[in-house]
Amino acid sequence: MYGGEIALRLLFATLAHVERLDARWEAELDLLRARGLFTSTGVTGALDGVLPDGRSQDGAIASVYAEIAARFGWLVPDRGLSAAEQSALVQQAADWAGDDRTLGEVLSTWGAPSVWLGGKNPLYPKTLAYLVDDPQAPLVCFHLWNQIEPREGPGLNPVFPEPMMLAVRLGHGPLSTTLTFTPEGQRRRP
Repeated sequence: MYGGEIALRLLFATLAHVERLDARWEAELDLLRARGLFTSTGVTGALDGVLPDGRSQDGAIASVYAEIAARFGWLVPDRGLSAAEQSALVQQAADWAGDDRTLGEVLSTWGAPSVWLGGKNPLYPKTLAYLVDDPQAPLVCFHLWNQIEPREGPGLNPVFPEPMMLAVRLGHGPLSTTLTFTPEGQRRRP
């Protein structure tokens, strides 16, 4: 009740109501449904069908709501991209996802994200979102995954030493056309 997607939906519905944007909020939900990003179980249900271990994909879920927050003017990014940086990112991201990439590679190639969705612990899943000041411009979201395997004794046993990029999501179209998987992402798809 106090976290996850339901908290985001309650917060957004409340903010929209306070700002007298109820109809616009409902239109955003309709748009998500049309794009295949919202099912009867919300964004979680839509992403469970394409990303592994849905419970570890809170950052990916939050990135969908971050797009809405940007359009409503509610999102204050940690770093905005210049138009040239955004253009290069939009033009190159899908091709760049043709190879397996790590969290470190995303950060060294594209710099600090506009919005870091997920914890800062370098072992756990997260989504890095990049955007310009134009709220209508698409966010470019790098979805990174890792899993901690059970082990005996102290310490953690991650599958990878740092999260691996599974996919990049960019554009305002259907999920099926805006999500580009890395080779590792293809192997991990449900």
